[in-house]
Formats: sequence, C-alpha cells, structure tokens
Amino acid sequence: MDLPEQASIIAKQLVRNPTLYIDGEWVAGAGTPFPVIDPTQAMQLGEINGASTVQVEQAIMAARRSFDGGTWSRATPESRAEVLVKLHHLMVEHQEALIEIFITEGGCPRSLARTLNMEGPIESLRWIADKAARGPAGGWVRTLNTDPWAKTRGLVQREGYGVVTALTPYNVPYIAYVWKVAMALAAGCSVVLLPSPRAQLTALAFMRLVEQAGVPAGIANLVFGGPDIGRILTSHDAVDMVTFTGSNAVGADVMRQGAATSKKVLLELGGKSPNIVLPGVNPADVAAASLRRLFRNAGQGCAVTSRTLVPRESYDTYVEAARVTIPDIPIGDPWLEETWVGPLIRDDHRARVEQAVHDEVGLGARILAGGGPTNTSLGGYFMTPVLLGNLDNNAPIAQTELFGPVGVLIPYDSIDEAIGIANQTRYGLNANIWGDEEQAIAVALRIQSGNVAINGGGPQRADIAFGGYKQSGIGGEGGDSGFEEFLEFKHIIIPA
Repeated sequence: MDLPEQASIIAKQLVRNPTLYIDGEWVAGAGTPFPVIDPTQAMQLGEINGASTVQVEQAIMAARRSFDGGTWSRATPESRAEVLVKLHHLMVEHQEALIEIFITEGGCPRSLARTLNMEGPIESLRWIADKAARGPAGGWVRTLNTDPWAKTRGLVQREGYGVVTALTPYNVPYIAYVWKVAMALAAGCSVVLLPSPRAQLTALAFMRLVEQAGVPAGIANLVFGGPDIGRILTSHDAVDMVTFTGSNAVGADVMRQGAATSKKVLLELGGKSPNIVLPGVNPADVAAASLRRLFRNAGQGCAVTSRTLVPRESYDTYVEAARVTIPDIPIGDPWLEETWVGPLIRDDHRARVEQAVHDEVGLGARILAGGGPTNTSLGGYFMTPVLLGNLDNNAPIAQTELFGPVGVLIPYDSIDEAIGIANQTRYGLNANIWGDEEQAIAVALRIQSGNVAINGGGPQRADIAFGGYKQSGIGGEGGDSGFEEFLEFKHIIIPA
C-alpha cells in the first residue's frame, strides 16, 4: 500500500505489509477486508483484511496463555517499565511518521495531530512507564501490621487484572492506544487490540513499535474487524476485562455482551458538553476561542463543548462575534500547519451531520453563523462549521452528540438557570466556564461533569484520569485511578 506523497519513507516502512499481529507473529488476515480511506481526498488507498473468527480466537488464547504463563504478568515491575521506556523512546523517535499516518487516514489537522494526538500520548506514556516501576499507591506489595481487632497481619498484593480486550476509536487513536494498551501492559496484563476500521494504519504503526520495544510474544495482539469480531472480544470467557471508547449505543452493547461472564467493563463514551459564558464577560472576547475549540478537527471529539450558554443580554453580541469569527477559521488541507478544520471521517458520517442540521432548521432553528458550501477543491468530506440558535436545550440537536462541526447557542437569565441547562443532559464528560476565576470555580463545583476547564483550561495531565459522569462512561482512563482499573488486589491473611 502506498501512502500519499506527503507521508515520509519512515511512515511507509512502519505500515508495510499490513497484517494481524498474533502471538508474536505477523499474519495475513483471513476475514472481511476493510478499506483504508484518505478522507481529505475521498480516496481509497487500499484494503486491510480483518481477522477471521478462528484468528480472533487465536489472539485471545495467545493473550490468555501469556498472562497465565507469567512471562509478563509475573515479571518484575522494573523489567516491564524498561520495555515501556523503550516504547516511549520509539514513539518520540518516530513521532513525525506517526503524525503523518494519522493525517493520512484520519484527516486530523497537523497542528492538532502534533499536540493533542502525539505530544499528549507521549507524555502520558512517559508517566505510565514510570508508574509501571513505582506501582499503585502503597506499592505492588504492601505489608500489613497486626490488626488489634481481627488479630491478623498480612500482605496486600496488586497484580494485573488479566486478559484485556481494547476497542479504540478513530478520532484520538494514539491517546487510546497509550491509555488502554500501554496502561494494561504497565499493570502486567495481556492485551488484544481491536482498532476502529477507520484507524487501521495508526494501529499497525503503534503495534510495530510495541514489537520493537520488546514486549514478549502473546502479550500484545492486534486484530482488525467489524461488530462480529468485537462481539467475540467482549463476550469470550477467556477475556477478563474490556475497555471501550466510542458511542453510547455501542457501549451499551459492550456491557450486555460482557455481562454473561461478569467481565469488568471500562467505558469512555459520549458528551454534549456546555461552554458557559458568565455574566460580566464580554462575549466578543471569548467567542473566537470558544468556536475554534468547538470546530477543531471538524468537531470530532467526545469532549467538544458544543452547547454555548450566554446571558440573554449578551446573546446578540455573541452572534455578531461568531459571524466574524467562523469565516476566518481555516478549513481545508490538514497537511497545512494553519488548517484548523479538516474533513469528517467518511461521507456517510458527513451526511448524517448535515441531515441533523437540516432537520433542526425544519423544526424552527436558525443558522446564526457559518453553514453553506465549503470552499475547498480537495474533494474530501468537508463541512463548513455552523452555529445554530432559536432553540432551547430540549432540541434534538442540543441533546445528541453529532461528532461534527455544529454548535448551538442558548440564552439564560440567571446563573442557576445556566447550571440547570448545563446539567440537563444524559452526558457529563466535559465543560468550560468563562469568567472571574473564583466565580467560575464556584459554578464548576455544581456542574455534573468529570472535567471542567476554567477560561480554556489546558492539556490533560498525565497523572489525572479522564472520565465522565452519567452516561459519559464508567471508570477513568489515564492517571493514577486509570492505572488502578487494570489491577486486582489480593489480601494474604496471616494469624497474629
């Protein structure tokens, strides 16, 4: 398979001979072929064969044997950390190639591919490698002194949860591989990775680096496939834990499929996050930052703050600022450093987002800013960002995660009302609040969300987990508590 001319020789080498990685061997897939598509040019680059049911069974059992055999699970924390440090160094060494691969198949603008989707995962992986050696709070083995009531002493040992299947998304693939695969490896688990069929090249590149880092055979496995392969990975009785990032509908299926064998299920799901402009803030001062955050990567992010809430008296000012800002947001070729909005991942996805806007306008909503044809000759799946108004928080488009460059503007009359609107959603993943810091923190404490940024916040910290309230997921990814998700505990009781 040839990548576009923009991709480097290193990138082409990393994805040579696309195959499955099972029990330490690269093998040809014997299942359904999946296209590899460049969404920027709407061009098919080739196909990658998925796994057959026999091959996915082989991958699961390779992970099972490797975990039970103890090659990795009972290795010293220092030896596991050494391998993860090498993986970190390899990601640093090949980061430009990894970025190019992501732009090729994901259409992510270069600036975002470099920061959120590469620098962030690299920093997290450095922290994870260190955590593999240090272990959880209290260490890998903690000695218990004599308890005066129970009359016992003993030990508490922490160890890997077992065989983990990791189902990852297309929009932030490297973050997902680090938070799921690398974190599981740090805990001593064995893993089978099933990436989105829309993010196959990134998974191949990452797994080749895992191999080069020296992860033993069977510990990390890679398969491709659709829902049929996913069901095997989430229901197989040799699998102990499933970690999934994606839509709520599929997340619910994952829970149902894992329930029969009482698997642990870690879910990072959707969001419909609020962006609150507090009274006293000039909307014109924050509109540009708000809209650029909303529309970056064409809105394809679970943490996108797509519901903007402004004081009623500031509504018109915000609209005017949006009408000035949106035409100036660079849309087009993601290979260019200045591009802010690239293509949507597929044509059918773009059609769904556009239809949702059309339907809402049919119900009485107004396009306040943006919309219209996209000024690009690339031929890819581009969509002009749009801000909708003349609707309330009960509108379908204000409650549905679109994964597209669409925002809604909702007025409020009091801070209590703004908080009520912000919390009136089945999600609780992210939020942003613009205003005086002390007042903004007071509001943040009342928002039902796993993450709340004040005045734009900053990058996700490597030591703090990312997760959400309500239907935005179960558990956290990354950080100390995310590491704990992959660990079991064992209490060894000794008479005093």
